[in-house]
Amino acid sequence: MQLANWACAYGGAQSQGIIRQVPDDFVVNEIQSFEHSGVGEHAFVLIEKVSENTDYVARMLARFAGVRQRDVSYAGLKDRHARTTQWFSVWLPGKPDPDWTELNCETIKVLQATRHSKKLKRGSLAGNQFNIRIRDWVGDKSVVEEQLLRIKSGGVPNYFGEQRFGRDGANINRALALFAGEKVSRNQRSIYLSAARSYLFNHILSTRVIDKTWNKALLGDILMFDGSHSFFKVDGLDESILSRVAALDLHPTAVLWGSGETQVTEAVATLEQQVVSQFSELAYGLVGFGVEQDRRVLRSCIKELQWQFVSENNLELSFTLGVGCYATSLLKEIVRLS
Repeated sequence: MQLANWACAYGGAQSQGIIRQVPDDFVVNEIQSFEHSGVGEHAFVLIEKVSENTDYVARMLARFAGVRQRDVSYAGLKDRHARTTQWFSVWLPGKPDPDWTELNCETIKVLQATRHSKKLKRGSLAGNQFNIRIRDWVGDKSVVEEQLLRIKSGGVPNYFGEQRFGRDGANINRALALFAGEKVSRNQRSIYLSAARSYLFNHILSTRVIDKTWNKALLGDILMFDGSHSFFKVDGLDESILSRVAALDLHPTAVLWGSGETQVTEAVATLEQQVVSQFSELAYGLVGFGVEQDRRVLRSCIKELQWQFVSENNLELSFTLGVGCYATSLLKEIVRLS
């Protein structure tokens, strides 16, 4: 199954360029959502990594500290082909910290270490700050700057990034094989299930982008508060709701498919069901594996967005995204990457 060319909200990319020629072209810094207490059974280590994936660093920490791999945790996966900073927690009950600086090497640097009473859970972060350089950029500056101004004020469609689906969408085909009875490891199963319902979500979102309703409240919608997972159903469209959606305080959502009754009604329910029914193997497979329905916002707010042309053909972007949002959702709106 091939990945679709999901719809853009601002006319589509009118320029082209290259990213990740070197790791410093793509810099990601994790933003913590809580303060460390300085005491407790869990060592917290802030690591800068270059061209290494998160799981590899977690395994390395486990070996170095002499603990099980499951005793090392992190808030989220970070790009490999980049320079990234993120926190890891290591459960060391009754044990002193080793000299974490002994881990320092060409691709890994320990920036800080402290303690906390609880481990670092998945998703326990406020967001990520990005600094991205687009090299060999070719296009009309006035067009891309107009798009960036609109993105700054209105956000972008909150697509799952292509990395969720594997190379050439391979994780979708592996999900279909899983649903057909193929045996895989627990970790692989989680990856393929996530890819399957992300794929359905992106198709629903793309349909609403085409309909120009991805950033508007519809009767029967489920709206989610910005920066929260709290939501409510829209039984009536009054001025208060419409203005809060326009102000980016509330966002429409789409289903993350699984078992359970749909929460939306009216035209929204019809739209979601029509899209999901086109991919019945994925939909039935998710239900069969006991995945429960959830909701995800259709819009990603791009905070602190700044840009500059550091030379005629090099565009630099700086911005902050919330948890679970992808930088590629912004990039696809403005540039075709080669």
